[in-house]
Amino acid sequence: MSKYIIEGGRPLFGNVDVQGAKNAVLPIFAACVLTESDVVIRRVPDLADVVSMENILRNLGVTVKKEGDVRILSAKNMNSDNIPNDLAKELRSSVFLLGSVIGRMKRARVAYPGGCDIGLRPIDIHIKGLRDLGVIIEERAGYLFCDGTKMRGGEVILDYPSVGATENVMLAAVLAKGDTIVRNAAREPEIIDLQNFLLSIGAQIKGAGTSEIHIRGVSKLGGTEFTVMPDRICLGTWLLAVASCGGEVVLSGGRKAEIYSLLCKIDKSSCHIQEENGMIIIKASGMPVCSERISTRPYPGFPTDLQAQYCAYASAARGTCVVTENIFENRFRHVPELIKMGVDITVRDRVAVIKGTGYLNGAEVTARDLRGGAALVIAGLAARGRTVIDDIRHIDRGYEAMEKTLSNIGAKIVRV
Repeated sequence: MSKYIIEGGRPLFGNVDVQGAKNAVLPIFAACVLTESDVVIRRVPDLADVVSMENILRNLGVTVKKEGDVRILSAKNMNSDNIPNDLAKELRSSVFLLGSVIGRMKRARVAYPGGCDIGLRPIDIHIKGLRDLGVIIEERAGYLFCDGTKMRGGEVILDYPSVGATENVMLAAVLAKGDTIVRNAAREPEIIDLQNFLLSIGAQIKGAGTSEIHIRGVSKLGGTEFTVMPDRICLGTWLLAVASCGGEVVLSGGRKAEIYSLLCKIDKSSCHIQEENGMIIIKASGMPVCSERISTRPYPGFPTDLQAQYCAYASAARGTCVVTENIFENRFRHVPELIKMGVDITVRDRVAVIKGTGYLNGAEVTARDLRGGAALVIAGLAARGRTVIDDIRHIDRGYEAMEKTLSNIGAKIVRV
């Protein structure tokens, strides 16, 4: 099992190209099964989750060719509507294929999905949304059996602005007869990227980025070449790493507006962040001070996917920070590991109180999930001495060769 060894206490200097967004490319891959024409996707990050999705697509009969960060997908000979348990359990985002497989094949058999153990993440909202479109769904023996032969456009009102449920309904509706309206839709930038992809293959859809999405079903979709948006969570992770360690880094490809909720919570006295010519420049010096209150919310609120990394930043800073996790009930699994590094953190229900002294000590810790693993890397970079992070396979699900990116900007980190 791979691990990271980090010698901390070094400022970071250099340039980082922000990778393509994991949370955008996975639903876009799912959307590729809707068309029989070839699709070229650019800026695809080399991640464990991407590999898992590619394996699922191949199991459905989709051809996937890899050329660097480009994928060429062809679902012309797609011959299966079944996503078995051994594939689905590796990837939470396999649930996106529910809507697109039904849209293409008018039926689907899908095992309940897996992914990080950060909470229940029920798919009831997905099921209700598809049923609102006329899909008949039965749950038996850990599988969903879906019949979409009578699927048609309709009004879908989501009980919660779930990103996955919004995308699933979008994918199902683009080939359904009639008009669909999705109300209380999620507004994340990745939803806009999915809409842009669907438009590029001939879908009739508008409203992504707002709480109401309108879709008019079409009978056939075509091919396209499409470039995936930059990963705002990776961008936020790199910014928090520099803010924690000090230094000056130029980030290419990121979008400052998409992480505004984070930028508002980074200490301005020790950190200066600006955007120019499509690049984000962060300059950090001195000990950061953190006395913020963070409360995770759906976009444009503070993202749950940056909560753990912010906890690491607050741990490396001086002051008291209060973090409330409103999205997932089990997303403080990084806290016991941070405590091993000398941080005073108290967790009660969904609230963590972090009392930072500005100093962390290296320790042997374990990555329990994707974003928690990234948080431990940030803490290790800022800590005095050596940090060993075990079970980094979780980190590989969302960050492409993280150790190479960090080594290129002066971190002393190796994978063993």
